[in-house]
Amino acid sequence: MKSLVRLRHPELLIWLFCATLHAQEISIKALVIPSTVITKDGRPVKFAIHGFIEFASLSELFPYIDSQANRWPGNPAFNEAKKQQLARELLRRGVESRIVSMTDERPFESLITHTEDELRRALAQVTEPTPAGYADAFVAVQQKWKHSINCWSAAPSIPARVLSNWYPIAEGIPLYGATYNSTEHFWQATKYHPDTTVADLNVLLDTFEHQNWTRWLTRLDADPGLYLPNAYAIEFLRFNLKPDRFRWFRDQLITHNLRPTEHVRAAQQRTGALFRFSAYEEKVVWGDLADIFHLVYTLSLPDDPLRARLAHSHFDAIYLGDLKMPFISEEFRSLMLKIWRVKYLQMPRFREVISSIPIEIRLEHFLNDGDSPDIPIPIYVDYLNQIRDLARQD
Repeated sequence: MKSLVRLRHPELLIWLFCATLHAQEISIKALVIPSTVITKDGRPVKFAIHGFIEFASLSELFPYIDSQANRWPGNPAFNEAKKQQLARELLRRGVESRIVSMTDERPFESLITHTEDELRRALAQVTEPTPAGYADAFVAVQQKWKHSINCWSAAPSIPARVLSNWYPIAEGIPLYGATYNSTEHFWQATKYHPDTTVADLNVLLDTFEHQNWTRWLTRLDADPGLYLPNAYAIEFLRFNLKPDRFRWFRDQLITHNLRPTEHVRAAQQRTGALFRFSAYEEKVVWGDLADIFHLVYTLSLPDDPLRARLAHSHFDAIYLGDLKMPFISEEFRSLMLKIWRVKYLQMPRFREVISSIPIEIRLEHFLNDGDSPDIPIPIYVDYLNQIRDLARQD
């Protein structure tokens, strides 16, 4: 019967499809109600703070904000003004993460397709308890994204997708004496010293798997001067410094048939088969694994024996030619601008894409409030807009 309906009455099928889509829309009123849980395919669409602390509704977010604002009582370095500043920042980040979702465009669509007046009226009708600055956070996010484009690999806009580091470059991109399948391949590969082998990684994974990380993380949590500037990095480590994650990384090395003697950086370069690793694998396997080692070295105490182990496998810095750059350093971060000069200034097809986006539109990069310790998102975004300005010059 369903087949007959499709064949004899295609207009009915279209009507039913459009009605289904309409029924699934998220109203601006529902979007701003704190207790609203947005669902997709029967599951909550979650959002995050620092990329890893997830929530299903904004009302779930509020207790977390309170807990962070009162996390270090009596600490003179974390006075009342800083508490209020942190609370406002977490609220705005939570609202933005709720709206600019990586898995559901409907919250973003609802916000962008309403005027500021309509948004404010919807906010004025909210009767549930909300923290100070709640309405301002929504308005600020709307103002930002009505004049911005999110440049990431799954963007609905093709130019925004092309501007992602994950965008595959069919002809390859030559960088520092080797060819890579994307700028992401280069960025993650360069976190490994040329001499580091797969066997070296397995030794480190075995060492890390048998460590007790509780005390190590507690030291980072206890100091607001250390935790707050490195919140994403610490939450990233909290998620990854677990036996099951180390086993997962080891399984990935086995799945990709990597030989123990194989050099890790060379394995990520384009030498034989094209796209041996996807850009996604570059980030979640090679990138995350390197970040774990570099961050543990950076955040450990000077006399921690792990630092010596990591330095032996060259995770004490980034090594590129004659350069030796600290992992968290302006020098390493500026390398992103240098490789973009190749992609966007020397490769005509990419130069045309980035220069075609009107200057009135700010290029942004927002991924579920995820950040990056090697190049924080605000710096990344600033570089992206800088390179667009250079590409537009004759």
